[in-house]
Amino acid sequence: MNKWIRGTNATVLSIAVIGIFIILTIFLHSLKGFQVDLTKNKSFTLSEQTITTLKNLNQDIHIIAFTNSGDSNNAFVTRQVTDMVAEYKKQSGKITYDEYDMLKQPSMAKQYGVDQGGTLIFELGGKKQNVNFYELFNGQQDGSYTFTGEEKFTQAITSLTSTEKHTVYLLSGHQEYPLNALTILKSSLEGANYVVKDLNLYVAGKIPDDAQMLMLLGPQNDLNDKEAELIGAYLKDKGKIYMALGFNKDMATKWKNIDAIMKTYGIVDQHAIAIEPKQTSLYDPLTIIPEYGSHDITNKLSSNNLITMLSLAVSLNADQSAPDFTQSLLLKTTDKAYGETDINLLAQSKTKQDAADVKGPLNLGYAIANKDNKPKAVILGGSTFVLDEDIQNQGNKDFAMNSIGWLQEQKDQITIRPRQGDAYQQAMITPSQANTIFLVTIVFLPLLFLVIGGLIWWRRRRG
Repeated sequence: MNKWIRGTNATVLSIAVIGIFIILTIFLHSLKGFQVDLTKNKSFTLSEQTITTLKNLNQDIHIIAFTNSGDSNNAFVTRQVTDMVAEYKKQSGKITYDEYDMLKQPSMAKQYGVDQGGTLIFELGGKKQNVNFYELFNGQQDGSYTFTGEEKFTQAITSLTSTEKHTVYLLSGHQEYPLNALTILKSSLEGANYVVKDLNLYVAGKIPDDAQMLMLLGPQNDLNDKEAELIGAYLKDKGKIYMALGFNKDMATKWKNIDAIMKTYGIVDQHAIAIEPKQTSLYDPLTIIPEYGSHDITNKLSSNNLITMLSLAVSLNADQSAPDFTQSLLLKTTDKAYGETDINLLAQSKTKQDAADVKGPLNLGYAIANKDNKPKAVILGGSTFVLDEDIQNQGNKDFAMNSIGWLQEQKDQITIRPRQGDAYQQAMITPSQANTIFLVTIVFLPLLFLVIGGLIWWRRRRG
């Protein structure tokens, strides 16, 4: 009798568990679009920029993937692509997707002018944008690589839907950062429909008519008088400038022309390196994690807890008379910081706050608007955050792109962009190692559980 009751209880319990599971499955299925992203880097959570871009679509975007069934690496990337497309389709009914195998459907590849597998085509009307599979991954120094599909997808869609291009010129000739150290910034700008060009005023002798903004990033020398005259005339008209400065060995000697441009907007370079002694144990005192001021450029960064990091930044102040312009503080240090004015002590790592130093909090960046509240300049005391080695850290890229977008009056470019995906490490294994993995995972482990289960069943049956 007891045996029968135990058996009945077990049966009822099993039916109840199965019933609960079925009801829960039906309930979750009824929640259209509901998902919980448990991946480390939120691989299945689209960024604000992507969601906004998709919500604003008023025409169909056709995504076509040309794959190669004979390439095992192709299969892995194709899986990443189809997962990403699925997320995009959840946000917009304007996204359609087709996939063609180069080996099985060569006529379709010929129709689109594709000669190799691993190619994505984004199509809007008669316009097309090609993205190769290898562009969807960024290699890292440790040999790993990260999936950046969302960034490339959204850039391709933006390129197709945008009708206006903005031309920016990076000034050179003063030992600024070279373009090959700014490849991520340049790629991000081009993906946002900017045209990025180099400009050496000493050689060109004039500022091109299509220049909508000048960028001066990390100069190590002052502008000469003729260059300053050209830039001054350009800025008096409709020109805009983005200045990101930083440590210079000759900073104790004032830069007459660069200082004069800043003074036009009421900003003075205090020629002191920002030191933050007790901010964090993870970074040295020369690496600053500034606090944000309240501004369109920084508000979304602040609300999303994304920090900007500056190294070897110089302190600025808005204490010059500039009645035609308003200065909005973007970045500042804590009140424990100070500005080191003795470069020799700094070079010997013997810096210590004294009476000659600038007391904190230090101001590290300003946004400048004219009388009509139109953006005119962004002036920053730090510039290392735009370099390839630093721009992917936390909110550095968003801060750079947001401040450029604000200066160009592109509200849709003041946003939070896609994060990098999970890091993948390629494992090189021999055929014998592959066989061992197969035997252990596919044969041995299932067989082991089967044997253990059989023994338990046999013992209970005997008992």
